[in-house]
Amino acid sequence: MVHRKTLGQQAASAGIYAFLAALSILCVLPLLNVLAISLSSAAAIQSGKVSFFPVEITGGAYAFVAQKKAFLASIAVSAERVLLGLAINMVLTVLVAYPLSKDGSQFSFRTGYAWLFVFTMLFSGGLVPSYILVKELGMLDTLWALVLPGAVPVFNVILMLNFFRALPKELQEAAFMDGCGYWKLLWRIVVPLSLPSMATVGLFTIVGHWNEWFAGILFMNDSAHYPLASYLQTVVVQMDFTKIMDVDDAIYMQSLDDRAVKAAQIFLGALPIFCVYPFLQRFFMSGIVLGSVKE
Repeated sequence: MVHRKTLGQQAASAGIYAFLAALSILCVLPLLNVLAISLSSAAAIQSGKVSFFPVEITGGAYAFVAQKKAFLASIAVSAERVLLGLAINMVLTVLVAYPLSKDGSQFSFRTGYAWLFVFTMLFSGGLVPSYILVKELGMLDTLWALVLPGAVPVFNVILMLNFFRALPKELQEAAFMDGCGYWKLLWRIVVPLSLPSMATVGLFTIVGHWNEWFAGILFMNDSAHYPLASYLQTVVVQMDFTKIMDVDDAIYMQSLDDRAVKAAQIFLGALPIFCVYPFLQRFFMSGIVLGSVKE
């Protein structure tokens, strides 16, 4: 028997869909505005004609950004940071979450260790001690200063922990009966079954490393070592062009609007995340509810 929705249910569904559609449009409009400004002429921008569609389309801003060595170098630093940070974060997240997912009978004082990690997520030593620690370890002005301080993301550990605990215990018991040890069980069975959660945590890690800007400004003495987010924060927010602009750039900028150049850099900075997301989207919905279904 086919269940038909009542008029009230249909109206409620229509209202929900309309709200979600409006919310999606509100999320897309700022990006369209940035893209339109980056493709519009200086005269159109200065006269306020640009909204969500380019006016007098030109690629001058992108041509200027493409030849900027500082911008390209910052993208390279961010790419290295994401690749190295993703590898370290994922390995350490799995290695921490797997033992913490075991019962107290299998791992003594497991709850105490779990609360210890949660404590580090809620409280930190402070900005000055963190800087002194990085300095004393000789990591200032190096890529390690951007990666190692956040090598164990506790929030991701909690997500992975809950997913590991939701895996069927019978499957793990059968593996032990076949002579499988904890190490082999982790990499041969648990990790392959956890691809949805790992894709979700990996996406969080990629976005976090790509968008984080404060560590770059704090730990990098040379602006040439800035990751992209720190570079954009300096140029777009602080509007400090002294470290990244030479005489030829100043002459070239006379034919462009600075808002178009900023918009072009912002859009190019967000583009890699837009390219990565579709490949992880099929895992995202199944991974975002990890640990929600219990036996």
